[in-house]
Amino acid sequence: MKKIFAGIALISLSAFASAQTISFDRTTWDYGKIKPGSDGHRYFTVKNTGDKPLIISKVQASCGCTTPEWSQDPIMPGQTSKIKVGYNTNLVDPNGFQKLIEVYSNDPANSRSVIYIKGAVDPNAPEATVNEAVNDVKQAAKKTGEVISKTAKRGAKAVKAGAKATAEAWKK
Repeated sequence: MKKIFAGIALISLSAFASAQTISFDRTTWDYGKIKPGSDGHRYFTVKNTGDKPLIISKVQASCGCTTPEWSQDPIMPGQTSKIKVGYNTNLVDPNGFQKLIEVYSNDPANSRSVIYIKGAVDPNAPEATVNEAVNDVKQAAKKTGEVISKTAKRGAKAVKAGAKATAEAWKK
């Protein structure tokens, strides 16, 4: 009987050792003090640190003032994806807000993860600085650059394959 339980335990452990694993670049996004009507969108980066595809099945905010968006595509091992979280910044509350967002995935150890957003919407908040605007542009450029880089790599592979096929055709 002990051997049977030991065998079941060993199989269970090996299933967890070889699995998809969710991790986040951060678990809390602090907006700081922002003006009403400011851009309420922030991004969390999700990474699959396991060795099997990670699937985010559901992302649910704690209230209707927060709207999450995510890709339904599997996140392959070592790859990342983004969860876009929007907060309604027209809700003025100088005392602040803290909202939780539940992320459900097929990670066997963390099928439910929790991330947070917090901040304060205050009409007296300082205007966004030039540095903040520059950082926003840098983030957008980085995302665009990642897409361009992936496209360029695919294009380079296609060119190499075409060149190889052409060279082989000339040999004949």
